[in-house]
Amino acid sequence: MLQARGYYGSRSKTYRAARQTVERAMAFSFAHRKQKKRQFRSLWITRINAACRMNDINYSQFINGLHKANIQINRKTLAHLAWHDSPAFAKLVEIAKG
Repeated sequence: MLQARGYYGSRSKTYRAARQTVERAMAFSFAHRKQKKRQFRSLWITRINAACRMNDINYSQFINGLHKANIQINRKTLAHLAWHDSPAFAKLVEIAKG
């Protein structure tokens, strides 16, 4: 019942409804902690792809070029560079093209 505090109506007052709602909420919170990681990776890839296309290269060619140049930067850092430091990202694109 303590976990159902703040719920609306009978979900916070009756034991059965509160228990069912809390169990469902816990299941969603577990699943969404996993989904959050997927969603952020997708966001990072979208930002990298947009920055790559502004530099006349697509995402897959960029990542492949970085791997061939033996540059190991994760997608979170690449997305941060693409979003906040476009000249540095442009240098990485030139390295990936070469």
